[in-house]
Amino acid sequence: MTSPTRESTTRTSGGGVGDSPLRPDGTLKVRGEFAYSSDLWHEDMVWGATLRSPHPHARIRSVDITEALKVPGVYAVLTHEDVPGTNLYGLEHPDQPVLAVDVVRYHGEAIALVAADHPETARRAMKKIKVDFDVLTPIVDAEEAVKPEAPLLHPGGNTVRKVHIERGDQQATAEVVVSGVYEVGMQDQAFLGPESGLAVPAEDGGVDLYVATQWLHVDQKQICFALDLPTDKVRLTLAGVGGAFGGREDLSIQVHACLLARHTGKPVKMVYNREESFYGHVHRHPAKLYYEHGADRDGTLRYVRCRIYLDGGAYASSTPAVVANAATLGIGPYNVDNVTIDCWGAYTNNPPCGAMRGFGAVQAGFAYESQMDKLAEALGMDPVEVRVRNAMSEGSVMPTGQVVDSAAPVAELLRLIKERPLPEVHNGPLDLTAMPGGVSNTTHGEGVIRGVGYAVGIKNICFSEGFDDYSTARLRLEVINGEPAAVIHTAAAEVGQGLVTIQQQIVRTELGIDQVTVHPADTTVGNGGSTSASRQTYVTGGAVKAACEAVREKLLKRAVARFGEPRSELTTEDIVAVLGNDVIEETVEWRHRPTTGLDPETGQGFAHVQYGFAAHRAVVDVDVDLGLVKVVELACAQDVGKAMNPQAVLGQIHGGSTQGLGLAVMEEIQVAGGKVRNPSFTDYLIPTVLDTPPMPVDVLELADPHAPYGLRGVGEPPTISSTPAVVAAIRAATGLALNRVPVRPEHLTTAPISDPPTHLTDGEIPR
Repeated sequence: MTSPTRESTTRTSGGGVGDSPLRPDGTLKVRGEFAYSSDLWHEDMVWGATLRSPHPHARIRSVDITEALKVPGVYAVLTHEDVPGTNLYGLEHPDQPVLAVDVVRYHGEAIALVAADHPETARRAMKKIKVDFDVLTPIVDAEEAVKPEAPLLHPGGNTVRKVHIERGDQQATAEVVVSGVYEVGMQDQAFLGPESGLAVPAEDGGVDLYVATQWLHVDQKQICFALDLPTDKVRLTLAGVGGAFGGREDLSIQVHACLLARHTGKPVKMVYNREESFYGHVHRHPAKLYYEHGADRDGTLRYVRCRIYLDGGAYASSTPAVVANAATLGIGPYNVDNVTIDCWGAYTNNPPCGAMRGFGAVQAGFAYESQMDKLAEALGMDPVEVRVRNAMSEGSVMPTGQVVDSAAPVAELLRLIKERPLPEVHNGPLDLTAMPGGVSNTTHGEGVIRGVGYAVGIKNICFSEGFDDYSTARLRLEVINGEPAAVIHTAAAEVGQGLVTIQQQIVRTELGIDQVTVHPADTTVGNGGSTSASRQTYVTGGAVKAACEAVREKLLKRAVARFGEPRSELTTEDIVAVLGNDVIEETVEWRHRPTTGLDPETGQGFAHVQYGFAAHRAVVDVDVDLGLVKVVELACAQDVGKAMNPQAVLGQIHGGSTQGLGLAVMEEIQVAGGKVRNPSFTDYLIPTVLDTPPMPVDVLELADPHAPYGLRGVGEPPTISSTPAVVAAIRAATGLALNRVPVRPEHLTTAPISDPPTHLTDGEIPR
């Protein structure tokens, strides 16, 4: 990892900001000793199970639970009639039933719940529930769904949200025009820990829920509506999370487990198996994207016009925000004066889609980067050169009119990956493991062609469009065994990204002490916001920093009384002397700078807090006869503002790059007629260690003056540029158009060679 520019941070204790201290959960996870939510246990607990719809669209004529209640060991069978409060929930719009009432809108929708003394008993009872369905024809195409003549899936229509953005001359023309239609398949977050939790009924009539989630307080709010309870009666504690990537922002077992616990009076544990997990959480939106780019002969972009259709599935989830991201980031990190963007999020009868790493920017990124390669080909230019020529920089203006007012080193990132030495081509003894399909002995190197591809992407950081995005931190400082010790308490979810470690690092840096304990995240402290949008280090880190500053201010005031003179810094000995047997505790809410909503007519507005940038170069070997791909190397360059924890930064970049690689060549939930066809890790493929190539990384640290420590969110940008880079490399090797991801073997062996570059004038996307 290289750091061309580094912001210095003063501290007096080891393991602070800029270091890579050992993660407190790392050793336990490596040894298999870490307690995940699926490991929760209570001596008196029963097991919950969910009956789900076998149809993507159907009316429910009746639900008969009589025989299920007769099964020995069954404590409860619940339907929508047993929901005491509002039978609707939703992350942004409450449109999804806790339990279906008169209609099901997707394959896997929850209809009834069972509690029993053993999970197998619960499953047997579930099979005895009789549901009489009137099966309906599903709507499965997002573009068709938003047409006026389409049958309505929800009373307000099938458009969850439409965003229109226009800037500059809407009738602009250009010397060279390229257009394309692109598709992105439905990707799963594929976390290893399935949805799980334990709900324990309380003596006060409330419930205590221990659950793997991404946003404790939003879960709490939705549970309270469903149970008709005040917030002080619904208490959540974060259990061990086995990965998230957006898939735990929406509710899964939360309300169901609490309903069963209150109904039975017993602790209820729910754990999805892998198949149910595919039905139990949202996925990445499939997309269809129509793009047209116009440029001068020297490669300068004159206009971009695009239409984007995102398939939100049966319920809204976070589709409105995903639509906004896909639209506002829809032309990529490029300077373009004339822009027209229309983006729809549609209701269909496909599985619900919502948050996943990259959040709308991934789908747009595949399309606009494919277009940039097509433009380079039409102009006879190097693909990196055409990108650098149009690369935005600090001071550039987004399609929304927002000025980028911190570092935007797009050209520098592209040059870094371009200048990196290419991996060698092995001319010695054949290493089959290095060949496409070589591990399974399907090739010995015949017909293998190497290709190189480039891509760059842009991602917003933190929540946008005027959302009141904040985090709460409570810091307690006292003396224990003669040493100053701090306890930091937030409700921010640690989902594997290293937030616990970052909080400790910040306290060590700000207070100069070694003993820092992170209190378990729960709802007894104020909202910490969602662990998504690459925001937790920024916002919760900012809150922890602010809490430290409040505590330090009190310490310095007390120091005047203790030492008779003001001091700007205190040693650990000073802190012990000032505190004595006393305790200082401060609770702080911290907000980043405000954003604004988009103008509904023009899409103009200061929509985003911060932007992150990453670029990739992919090197692939393709067996053109068998349609097999081996990614040989996936190099990345990214600006992180400040590497708070350099080792964790590399882990985030490697992880994001790997998920992008998965979308490029293997990961897709196969949905046919609204039904999921591959709900297992046997049939839904994710990259293994054999598929993951070396990933050299260049890290820039160009401080953002608006952010704590100058940091910039890290987790999502590498997911955006890695997918189009891999596909660009495959195109370079094969000469195929490849306008859809993931690229499958049949796309490489049956697809026609791409047409010669088209030089058009004033082209138009069909409307």
